[in-house]
Amino acid sequence: MMTKNPEKPDILVYGQPKALVTSGLGGAFATHAVETRADLDRINPAIAARIRGVAVNGLVSADKAMMALFPKLEIVSSFGVGYDHVDSAYARDHGIIVTNTPDVLTEEVADTALGLLIATLRELPAADRFVRSGQWAKGNYPLTAGSLRGRIVGMVGMGRIGQAIARRLDASLVPVVYHSRHPAAGVSYKHFPNLVEMARAVDTLIIITPGGASTNKLVNAEVIDALGPAGVLINVARGSVVDEPALIAALKARRIMAAGLDVFANEPNVPEELRALPNTVLLPHVGSASVATRNAMDQLVVDNLLAWFAGKPPLTPIPETPVKGR
Repeated sequence: MMTKNPEKPDILVYGQPKALVTSGLGGAFATHAVETRADLDRINPAIAARIRGVAVNGLVSADKAMMALFPKLEIVSSFGVGYDHVDSAYARDHGIIVTNTPDVLTEEVADTALGLLIATLRELPAADRFVRSGQWAKGNYPLTAGSLRGRIVGMVGMGRIGQAIARRLDASLVPVVYHSRHPAAGVSYKHFPNLVEMARAVDTLIIITPGGASTNKLVNAEVIDALGPAGVLINVARGSVVDEPALIAALKARRIMAAGLDVFANEPNVPEELRALPNTVLLPHVGSASVATRNAMDQLVVDNLLAWFAGKPPLTPIPETPVKGR
């Protein structure tokens, strides 16, 4: 649906429609909604020439070709803490602000990560199926080889969410170390500059690092095998960070014990080989997917646009953004 009001800035709402974003922008802006890349190609050039801001709903691609359609584009307000679906280099080079939605999802994703870790170690989904199928009447569920007790967790990434996960592990009396390109400020956990060395020193990896070219297949076969046969891999970051075929091979050969995954290389298409493995717990990218948290993220998408067009600084600019104040 396209609306026009020459007295209001023109905003493109790109991706799956969201009621809170639509209602939040409707009063202050002339909004133009499209869902897919194909829809973008059908935008009237006269409308494209007026677009000054984009609200990106979900993981639709805001790449160079997309942004180049809008010569007056000033800001891309993106949903989610990860922004590898936005060409931040192009935006920076063309003076376009990019914002994301950090902080409001930190605790929710950390909750999911710890829940996924415990569910994977203690085989909770399999135990649930055991009860539902009536097998309990025939005998007790087998003791699980996995336990949180006695484990050492290596965090791949130690940003806001990584630190929130680590706090939960502290409370569970589980030692934590981490790998990142640079030591995190104010963090006392041991830092490993080399990821393979960290994987050898731990038996559990929790991945919570940004996606993108710099982390593509960062967790490769060498890292996975370094965990050893008791190893467990948890990914709540991006599917691209893990070499998915290498992980499948390691799980099938039992070179590691198990994996808990909330993200995949080609969502929502999860390889049949992975879905068939009994030593996995698979979630449909629900790390932040509660009503309360998703509403807060949607509202931050709106608030970044409202702030910018009111002449204020963007609320949550990404580090690469060209302007941090006004």
